[in-house]
Amino acid sequence: MPRTNFQDLLDAGVHFGHLKRKWNPNMAPYIFMEKNGIHIIDLHKTVVKIDDAANAIKQIAKSGRKVLFVATKKQAKDIVADLVGGVNMPYVTERWPGGMLTNFPTIRKAVKKMMSIDKMTKDNSWDVLSKREKLQITRQRAKLEKMLGSISDLTRLPAALFIVDVLKEKIAVREAQRLGIPVFAMVDTNSDPEGIDFVIPANDDASQSISLIVKAMADAIREGLSERKVEREKDGDEKETKVKTKKAKIAVDDDAIASEEDDEDIEDLDEEIEE
Repeated sequence: MPRTNFQDLLDAGVHFGHLKRKWNPNMAPYIFMEKNGIHIIDLHKTVVKIDDAANAIKQIAKSGRKVLFVATKKQAKDIVADLVGGVNMPYVTERWPGGMLTNFPTIRKAVKKMMSIDKMTKDNSWDVLSKREKLQITRQRAKLEKMLGSISDLTRLPAALFIVDVLKEKIAVREAQRLGIPVFAMVDTNSDPEGIDFVIPANDDASQSISLIVKAMADAIREGLSERKVEREKDGDEKETKVKTKKAKIAVDDDAIASEEDDEDIEDLDEEIEE
């Protein structure tokens, strides 16, 4: 069953591209026509691409790895925070911190700094600080939270990136490509799809378009996590069954040994009687 359909995409305005003079020639395979100077995206291809991307993201979630969503443009921030936060995936909706992927250890240090501040505020050492020192530390914590809040649980590099607007998030795309991290992205007619592993040709400016596609990805992640949970429970049940079977076998073997010992005792008694 498709993740979405032609009519849903049409209603959300996913087909509206940019002005013809702003187009990127590499997007030609995904353009259906030009109307009133604006390129129209081929939604039949978008449906297929959404399904391909969603299925791949589902497998990543099912494997227990993380997908980092990047959307710093105004109309995408709240949408991504709400939908992606709901499936416990990391996201960046403020300014992309340069070197976040290529210099990941430094980012982890900043996260640890934020965690140490949290620990300090709950410790007795917090009480001995002056108001000025508390204010400085609180401001530093707020700054770190704004930049790293949603990725504080990201203990290792993500398995993939999902980008809303590759033109705006070109630094993030470049870092992912440099490290060989797969990139999923909404790509509008003014952007270059080259180097993007999973291209979703779509309007990356309209909030309805962004919401529809990000929701499809979030739903796929939710399915992957659900299947992962079921499989782990199944594996746990199978393991428990094996343990019970093994214990039962040991018990049977113990009974067999005991029976042999009883038989030997009986034979000894018979020999004593005959004597």
